[in-house]
Amino acid sequence: MSALPTTSREWHLVARPHGWPTTDDVALREVAVSAPGEGRVLVRNRYFSVDPYMRGRMNDVKSYVPPFELDRPMEGGAVGEVIASAAEGFAVGDHVLHGLGWREYAEVPAAQATKVSADLAPLSAYLGVLGMTGLTAYAGLFKVASFVEGDTVFVSGAAGAVGSQVGQLARIKGASRVIGSAGSAEKVRLLTEEYGFDAAFNYKDGPVAEQLAKAAPDGIDVYFDNVGGDHLEAAISSFNLHGRAAICGMISLYNSTEPSPAPRNLPLIIGKRLRLEGMLVWDHVDLQPQFVQDVAGWLTSGELKYRETVVDGIENGFDAFIGLLRGDNTGKMVVALDH
Repeated sequence: MSALPTTSREWHLVARPHGWPTTDDVALREVAVSAPGEGRVLVRNRYFSVDPYMRGRMNDVKSYVPPFELDRPMEGGAVGEVIASAAEGFAVGDHVLHGLGWREYAEVPAAQATKVSADLAPLSAYLGVLGMTGLTAYAGLFKVASFVEGDTVFVSGAAGAVGSQVGQLARIKGASRVIGSAGSAEKVRLLTEEYGFDAAFNYKDGPVAEQLAKAAPDGIDVYFDNVGGDHLEAAISSFNLHGRAAICGMISLYNSTEPSPAPRNLPLIIGKRLRLEGMLVWDHVDLQPQFVQDVAGWLTSGELKYRETVVDGIENGFDAFIGLLRGDNTGKMVVALDH
């Protein structure tokens, strides 16, 4: 067996951001690595995920997940290779998915590691299309928003990892019309030309409500919200009777220091009998086996396509996260670690 590494670089949160996070809020630190304890494995991370929800964990507020601790490594999805094992059922060379990202090496309890196959899909796919973001899209559309064949579906943040998958799943399952919003002309083209959206618009080109009304002249039945603010207001205006929204994220507000003025049309919820439901992917792990089976099939058939934005090097991990919050990514944003 080759010698184990003696040190690992990790991204630590050192201050709570106010508004946009800055380099003063984080530090890349070198820590000692030791052999795994009983029932644990030592993993060389190959990729780790940066996700919008991590911005909320930087705040010291009670939420659905505990905040990141100061002067401790941040956490998040990661996939890598077992290089030492003190756990039954895990061998050196196994590939595993786990929750201790933002670092080069992770000592992971075996109960929190899931074996994945590099033969079924590239390892990075388990952080996106076959991972938490993919399950978010699947559960949000089919369970939370109660999608049925023939629905008109609007997706905000539609070129991101979750949004792009939502739109394609709706198309595959028989939506009558799929509409997406994104933040650049290039992303708009991607939605219609590669992902099969029926219509898409750049939210920077004009009021979202006007652009959505034009793209969906007969209204919408389902809204998958990744953005909040004026996008949610526009969806409420465009909803048909008994419209349903899965409220997955509100990235437009995560770094705001002032309250959002929108949506200003909430009374429409009553007359239209709308259902707006917040969702967290962890509530829907029961769907995981069906999700993997369905999505792996659609990937194999070519019906489902995905993009990744890969940033190389742990030293660029924080820049990747800020880029994600700015919308620099197309599809899933992951950080690749070279050792």
